[in-house]
Amino acid sequence: MNTLLPPLRSGRDRLRQAWRGSPCPAFFSWWGSELRALLPLRWRGLLGDGVAWHLLQQEHGQWTLRRAGEAQPLARWSVDDDALAQRAAVSTALQGVDREDRRLALLLEPRTVLRRAVPLPLAARSQLAQVMAFEMDRQTPFTVEQVHYAARELPSTAAAAGHFRAELLATPRNTLDPLLARLSAAGVVVDAVDLPEGNGRLGINLLPPARRPHHVHPRRRWNRALAVACLALLLLVLGQYLHNRWQALVRMQAQVESMRADAQQVLALRQQLQDNAGAAGFLVQRKQHATTTLALLADLTRRLPDSAWLERLSIDADGQVGMQGQSRQAARLLDALKDSPLITDASFQGSIQPDAATGKERFYLVAQLRQASAPATAPASGGSAP
Repeated sequence: MNTLLPPLRSGRDRLRQAWRGSPCPAFFSWWGSELRALLPLRWRGLLGDGVAWHLLQQEHGQWTLRRAGEAQPLARWSVDDDALAQRAAVSTALQGVDREDRRLALLLEPRTVLRRAVPLPLAARSQLAQVMAFEMDRQTPFTVEQVHYAARELPSTAAAAGHFRAELLATPRNTLDPLLARLSAAGVVVDAVDLPEGNGRLGINLLPPARRPHHVHPRRRWNRALAVACLALLLLVLGQYLHNRWQALVRMQAQVESMRADAQQVLALRQQLQDNAGAAGFLVQRKQHATTTLALLADLTRRLPDSAWLERLSIDADGQVGMQGQSRQAARLLDALKDSPLITDASFQGSIQPDAATGKERFYLVAQLRQASAPATAPASGGSAP
């Protein structure tokens, strides 16, 4: 019996079996059917997967061919018709279906298939077919060599913890093989052997894996190529978007640096302007508060007597005024300059000496320029003057 067991599945087959055993396929199937129901009929055909299942069933000595999900038959012929007639009937019924999309399922009578529900541990989910082969002797009166079988997981929540419920379906080889032989002789290729359920099929395949036809799907290859192209275009668009954002960021950074340089230049110019304004204000204030030479000469002219004249007048940076000259009565000059608003602290430097040539007294007098008082600063609002 071990030599007849199906070979162990590869990792890909195990993943496929795990996917089929999960609730995801049922959810996506329901979700997709609900979404397709919202679309117009024409769009449903365009967005479908392209596979068109047709159901072949023998009833009361006649073959009936119909589309899956529909009760009205497309063709009907007798089992006693010759091979050419049967092939022509099938070809006529399927002439409107693309050859790549044709799928034909042979529906057996329910009484010819033995069905058993078997509780199994969760560890057996990944190798359900092999486990059912071991259970064949216990669950059915047949051996695995005498039947064609299939297994499926039942969508039941009544199983115990750590277990799930699976269903074993088996049909005797001496029942199925003659049907397949007659159909093969008539040129009818069967893709699956199943059981009827309503107007459709149960969804199993009792056909041995070695006898299942292999279909080439050029449309699927094109779809994969288009999917890869779409993915590449999406990556290209994302890359272009990121490149554009990066270029925009570089331009913004350059603009920020340029504006920062301009701002620093503006700040430097503002500081220079403030410095120049401060210097100009200082000069203006210094000019306003300082005593001019012309005003000093006018004041000295008014105060000095006509008998006195100056030989030299000097004003240094500290505001010290030096006056050298001659006068008939030099000592009286201090009284003449005492009330001057421009100079103060007048005094003689050295002694007064008579000049034999002129008969007058030679003097050297020093004084200090008065500093004009700065204008009072206006008090701030709400405050008091200092």
